[in-house]
Amino acid sequence: MDFSFSSDQLLFQDNIRSFLLNEVTPERLRELWLVDGGRCDALWAQLVELGLSAMTVPEIHGGMGMDELDFILLAQECGYAGLPEPLVETMLVGVPLLVGLDERHAALKHHWLARVAEGTARLAIGEPGNPLVSDAHVADLLLLPYGDEVHAVERAAVGLTHNASVDPSRQLFQVEWAPSAATCVAEGEQGRRLWAAACNRGALANAAQLLGLAKRMVDLAVDYTFERKQFGKPVGSFQAVKHLMANVAVQIEFAKGPLYRAAYAVAHGQPGQAVPVSHAKLACAEAAALAAKHAIQVHGAMGYTWEVDLHLFMKRAWALDKVWGDRGLHKARVRAALFDGQLAIGAGTTF
Repeated sequence: MDFSFSSDQLLFQDNIRSFLLNEVTPERLRELWLVDGGRCDALWAQLVELGLSAMTVPEIHGGMGMDELDFILLAQECGYAGLPEPLVETMLVGVPLLVGLDERHAALKHHWLARVAEGTARLAIGEPGNPLVSDAHVADLLLLPYGDEVHAVERAAVGLTHNASVDPSRQLFQVEWAPSAATCVAEGEQGRRLWAAACNRGALANAAQLLGLAKRMVDLAVDYTFERKQFGKPVGSFQAVKHLMANVAVQIEFAKGPLYRAAYAVAHGQPGQAVPVSHAKLACAEAAALAAKHAIQVHGAMGYTWEVDLHLFMKRAWALDKVWGDRGLHKARVRAALFDGQLAIGAGTTF
């Protein structure tokens, strides 16, 4: 069997990488930190024009009907560029959460999925157990947990309090809202199932971005080692520096397999998909953490300064490492699968 990506998928990845590197530059990221809200409608419009907002939306709702395997490479590129817009969570978490609603909410589902596909609506998703919601200020619809229930709440009906993040590109908000029968779109067993799936998808989304961030930090460190000289030679020529970067490169390559395996499991609805998802989040998070550590060492004292681009991606990696389940939680899930032969998948207890 051929498990490699198709030529079309790889070509699309290359095109998106080129776009993001040209449009989401470190200079632009810094500029957005100074903008009220930290987001750029023009950039979102460009993403929509490329068709990215429609990728995982089913065709019946005006989308492309693609799955996680089609989007996972693009999520990596979003991580590599440090894209601040909520594209990855919208495509990999928010859209499938809406798709999973039953026919009682068919009208609501079609309304919002069609708007997401055409780029006129953005989604924000509340992680069970996490009081902060990312990008709630630019979302037209918030999908929020309340126990086992899923609530769909329009932004006009909530109050928002901004919370600072270690990553200035992340916009986090505490959401004040009142759950009601009118906002509840799933409950009981269906709600638990939807949130369990959303938690897995959120972890998968972060894993892909972490892998991209790891690669970006390695590339920045390698570029720096050719510029910086000691004893008349680039520091990149020294064996100790080569070993540091080689160790990270190995971690990145080893993390690709678990990530793509997890994307396949989620895309095909395989039972027990929580195990490969946790494996992927662990592998990618550890690669990103090692990349940050070694890239700082390679940069020397410069690595800690605000002016160097490294911290833009390092801080994003630190933040995503803790969202949709930290490493302790995912290790516990893998351990349970290996030694107990079972996994707790209920929302609120596993995430």
